[in-house]
Amino acid sequence: MMTPEELERKKKKEEKAKEKELKKLKAAEKAAKFKQQQQSDSSSASKKKKNSSRRDASAVDDNPLDYEDPPTDFGQKKLLSAQMAKQYNPTVVEKSCFPRQMSRELFILAMPLLLPLRPATTFLLTFDTIIRFKRMSGFNALWVPGVDHAGIATQVVVEKKLMRDHHLTRHDLGREKFVTEVWKWKEEYGGTILKQLRRLGASLDWSRECFTMDDKRSRAVVEEFNRLYKEGLIYRDIRLINWDCTLRTAISDVEVDYVDIKERKLLTVPGNKEPVEFGVLTSFAYPLEGDLGEIVVATTRLETMLGDTAVAIHPEDPRYSHLHGKFAIHPFNGRKLPIICDAILVDRNFGTGAVKITPAHDPNDFDVGKRHDLEFINIFTDDGKINSLGSEFAGMPRFEARVAVKEALQKKGLYRGAKTNEMRLGLSSRSNDVVEPMIKPQWFVNCHSMAKQALEVAMDGEIPRLEFIPKQYLAEWKRWLENIRDWCISRQLWWGHRIPAWYVTLDDDEMKEIGSYHDHWVVARNEEDALAEASQKFSGKRFQMIQDPDVLDTWFSSGLFPLSVLGWPDDTDDLRAFYPTSVLETGHDILFFWVARMVMLGIKLGGDVPFRKVYLHPMIRDAHGRKMSKSLGNVVDPLEVINGVSLEGLHKRLEEGNLDPKELDVAKAGQKLDFPNGIAECGADALRFALVSYTAQSDKINLDILRVVGYRQWCNKLWNAVRFAMSKLDTDYTPPLTLPLEAMPLSCKWILSVLNKAIFKTVSAMNSLEFSDAASTVYSWWQYQFCDVFIEAIKPYFSGDGSTFAAERSSAQDTLWVCLDNGLRLLHPFMPFVTEELWQRLPPARGHTRKESIMVSEYPKVEDVSSSCAFLAWKNEEVEYEMDLIESTVKCLRSLRAKVLGKQKNERLPAFAFCLNEDISKVITSYQLEILTLATLSSMKVLLSEKDAPPAGCAFENVNENLAVYLQAEGKVDAEAELEKMRYKMDEMQKCTYDLALYAVYVCCNKSSGMFITVKFEILHVHSLVFETFNRQQEKLEKMISASGYKEKVPSHIQDENAEKLTKLFQEMEFFKKESERLEAEKSTKQ
Repeated sequence: MMTPEELERKKKKEEKAKEKELKKLKAAEKAAKFKQQQQSDSSSASKKKKNSSRRDASAVDDNPLDYEDPPTDFGQKKLLSAQMAKQYNPTVVEKSCFPRQMSRELFILAMPLLLPLRPATTFLLTFDTIIRFKRMSGFNALWVPGVDHAGIATQVVVEKKLMRDHHLTRHDLGREKFVTEVWKWKEEYGGTILKQLRRLGASLDWSRECFTMDDKRSRAVVEEFNRLYKEGLIYRDIRLINWDCTLRTAISDVEVDYVDIKERKLLTVPGNKEPVEFGVLTSFAYPLEGDLGEIVVATTRLETMLGDTAVAIHPEDPRYSHLHGKFAIHPFNGRKLPIICDAILVDRNFGTGAVKITPAHDPNDFDVGKRHDLEFINIFTDDGKINSLGSEFAGMPRFEARVAVKEALQKKGLYRGAKTNEMRLGLSSRSNDVVEPMIKPQWFVNCHSMAKQALEVAMDGEIPRLEFIPKQYLAEWKRWLENIRDWCISRQLWWGHRIPAWYVTLDDDEMKEIGSYHDHWVVARNEEDALAEASQKFSGKRFQMIQDPDVLDTWFSSGLFPLSVLGWPDDTDDLRAFYPTSVLETGHDILFFWVARMVMLGIKLGGDVPFRKVYLHPMIRDAHGRKMSKSLGNVVDPLEVINGVSLEGLHKRLEEGNLDPKELDVAKAGQKLDFPNGIAECGADALRFALVSYTAQSDKINLDILRVVGYRQWCNKLWNAVRFAMSKLDTDYTPPLTLPLEAMPLSCKWILSVLNKAIFKTVSAMNSLEFSDAASTVYSWWQYQFCDVFIEAIKPYFSGDGSTFAAERSSAQDTLWVCLDNGLRLLHPFMPFVTEELWQRLPPARGHTRKESIMVSEYPKVEDVSSSCAFLAWKNEEVEYEMDLIESTVKCLRSLRAKVLGKQKNERLPAFAFCLNEDISKVITSYQLEILTLATLSSMKVLLSEKDAPPAGCAFENVNENLAVYLQAEGKVDAEAELEKMRYKMDEMQKCTYDLALYAVYVCCNKSSGMFITVKFEILHVHSLVFETFNRQQEKLEKMISASGYKEKVPSHIQDENAEKLTKLFQEMEFFKKESERLEAEKSTKQ
């Protein structure tokens, strides 16, 4: 075998010959390129120039035109005819499209896109990753694209657009024309959503595209309403509901966000000129009838006193026993307010013990009003102003009325002061307006029986029918369903599914207003059926009939989506085959808005849960942890990250939106702060990988665009790795059917073994829906094992004419191909575009027909022992252990090189390895070529005894307790500095060991409850001479150890681990002592 010096000389000679050959090849390639370019017509050149202008500015190809592939139609397999580019370019690579899906077992996912508020990236984090993984694993993976009409949010956007562009309200247009405008907006914006999905590589079944308001889904919603109504689960009632004064519609309980206010605070409220103060408890007095004095009450909503209809006291409160059956007088309208006794509501020890009652505007007061048959007086208009029942305050906005009422009470001498009061303020999640409890007739769903079933399926047995990931959301699921309230499903909007209910007005009715008579409603599937039912119900009477103008809550139709997308209410083949679906992936913020409704309705109408697992992904925030908001300017459009955009482009998008001038300025300032240079072109693969990698970050994702840029650069590393491999695989290379593992070099055995481990960990993580762990595993294998170690380690095999390392070269070629084939398939669900492109460039295996696309190839499986994919045979823990030692050795040598050579990185120096045991020396000797290559050394000598010492002028680094390395750098090593470094390390190690020993003594002497010694006494005893503390404590320590039950109570493996750790520390200290002695001697010699 050649010596390292001879090997180095041979390598230099071979490199010169190779450089000469490469120059010839480049000259020939350049001539061929010129001829090809001359033959291309001008139109083609123009088109290519236009496309190439979008390339990353960092690309340095000689001529980007040479690397463009022929254009590919959407849905067709990409054509690869051009040579491989020198640099990764996402714009060019992502022209890949998707072949048809293959099917075996069933694995179905069905979910809609929620039109304006759920941007594509928020749920594409893991959903397409699941689809691709399951498809490659042999399942029939179906993802149905559906767009939600998002009633309130969409209507608000269109109303703002109308006002901004035409200074019109929806009432100016009328219902029919306004709905037409919304449909126009939907077609434009809905197309953008689907374009985002295509650009992000979502592998949906586009032939099944649907919309929650298309004919099929609308028919399903009508059927849903009718069935639930016939069963008595849907009913109409006059009840207290949550009212949004800005949107002028009812909203459900889960659409109310609560803010805890600890002290007085000014808040901006939509529609109000001035900020409004909250967290204040105001007291005032009601005069009592008959000159009995006054009774003082308190409230945080002073304006609601205009609707008070009683004052409540505790029946056993002696202070007010004389007021039972008496009345208070309202100071503004003279209304007599009965003094009622209510032990349920009133706490006689709180405040004055008297409570004002406003049944029409407070949930607790509503219940009191029902119990005592009080009058319900609504004092607000739909837009939040005081109505005609508010006497002198009529027409005032509610919060202006609050101030006016206070001033009026002061004038009447009835104001009794105000103080800070903690409170919970309900805000509309739709408009951020303060929610106003109001009494109105609405349609409701009785959810109690359905909620019970939805809870049971998540709690039944060890393997429930419904599983939540992460599991902590099961507790929230239980809490919400156990305390569920009836669901208000009617909305006072124009955009949405109109309620399939008609009101019948008889000619002889005294009251003609819609809804005046509760029993005059008719529910039917269409107007014709409604007319027939009304004729039968009111036989012989003349009547008129009008459909309810309200629409249904968006979640009423979205909750039906798993059924309606498969053809329900018809008994379709899809419904029988695919229901229930497998996984729902969504944000935890709509767990109750949507997921709970789907489960309840799925069980009720479909007979089973709509999906088996619910994966709740984190919510995307900006890099600072703030919620993404257009008014802050921190909303990130995925297409802008993929394609790149300038700061001016970001500003332009804001200007085209609905922000008012003040909000626009704030948003632009936010963009300038976060993206001063705009957003660099990252590509879809980098964005996808970044988002999936984030999924382990609690329940929020703080999206840092720089991290996405980092993954875009990593794509270039993948690209270069494949380019390297392709340059080493001969043009006629054909991968073998099996790998001759025994004859392979150690580096090849190692990379296959760690690939086997990476496959196992990735597949396990994917099956457990732990996508961040899976992504991390794949990244680590590619980055730190394949690229950083293996590719570098095998480069010597491809140097020269190939005669020296012929067998190693052949093994390295086969291993390269197997690693790339499996590694790209392993990575594909996360990065579909670049993996498709690179995989298509690999030569097919011998005797195998290549799949049409990597998307339908088989995902690597550890249990697959067929052909060249015999993963189980690759497992080699011994080689992995050895390579771990080599990597640690190389890391230490590189560290020494950096300290000694500084910027002279290319200089090769000799090194020495001092081994304390024979096994270590054998490993270092066996991997000497890898160490020389990876650590950039000129030579390495193994030292086996203290007599065989390294020469003077060496830098030292300890690898572990049995191995140290030296780098010879004559004249570049400061012995005094090295000696000081040794002293510092010894001090630190002694401190560590000493602290460990003292802790053991402390625990023993103090008999700390539940704490035991975790270091074997035998080890401490052997080294007791090192520490005086042990000598002083030995006798006492032996007694305490014997009494503490240490050996019996502390697990044996923990005792062994700590004993081994302590032993290693002492051994390493011995290394440092010897090295210090050597340096001292070297220092003395020089002196």
